[in-house]
Amino acid sequence: MEMKIIRGGMQTTVQDLGRPGHRAAGVPLSGAMDAFALRVANLLVGNPENTAALEFALVGPEVEFSADAVIAVSGAEWEGVPAWKPLRVRAGERVRLNACRRGCRGYLAVAGGIDVEPVLGSRSTYLRAGFGGHLGRALLDGDVLVVPTVTRQVAEHWRIDERILPRYSASPTVRVVRGAQAEEFGATLFESEFKVSGQSDRMGLRLTGPKLVQTNTEDLISSAVAPGTVQVPPDGQPIVLMADAQTIGGYPQVAHVISADLPLMAQLRPGDTVKFSEVPLAEAQQLALAAERTLALLREGLAQKLL
Repeated sequence: MEMKIIRGGMQTTVQDLGRPGHRAAGVPLSGAMDAFALRVANLLVGNPENTAALEFALVGPEVEFSADAVIAVSGAEWEGVPAWKPLRVRAGERVRLNACRRGCRGYLAVAGGIDVEPVLGSRSTYLRAGFGGHLGRALLDGDVLVVPTVTRQVAEHWRIDERILPRYSASPTVRVVRGAQAEEFGATLFESEFKVSGQSDRMGLRLTGPKLVQTNTEDLISSAVAPGTVQVPPDGQPIVLMADAQTIGGYPQVAHVISADLPLMAQLRPGDTVKFSEVPLAEAQQLALAAERTLALLREGLAQKLL
């Protein structure tokens, strides 16, 4: 089966859960910015959670299928297509994801997944290096993607309980654990509100707000960073690293966003605001386990609805 891109939308790329295991060689994780949304979208159409799907930001794509398909849209909310439920699409029918009503990034999963060539064990697109996904780039009008044909029976008239979703908001309070240089910046990060800058992308979200002033001005040796690391460059305006983040960095690390709250960061758009709240590492670990238990329960429940 073919999925034709009628309208590419904004930065529509093929993403899965990324390519772990290559950071020592300088290869970023990449993958979905909102991994929770991608995993749920795949579960809703009966795919393994790491199956490749489409990710897009603010302006969704328009796609057409050459055969009957089952799809699910998750993440941000879009005009024209209901989210967080499986949808039947007939051959020749077009799916139009119009204006983004809430959030920033959406995901479109299709039963069977998107068949592009894996690179380093992942189908994710890494735009800065131009590899993975479809020709290593964002999708353009007229592109055609291959989708394996699968038969999927879907129970009608249901959707998942939204209480299991992350606390998506245009002004969330995001939980963090302290970074290696946290003591050198005082309490400004936790007492202030920051705005998401337009100079943000899949590599990181730049924030503007009160300047974070470091008491120690000595140069640092570069150290490992990961999605969620909050760096402080010389201008004192923090950067939250995201899916395409580099593997090492020389800026001070004031905090790390916990994995359970990374989806909240992924759904922020320029102009949205965020506050930070510190939690102990043990609590962050418990929250990560709780998120996995939620997905396990969803997986078990969907097994009765998808055949």
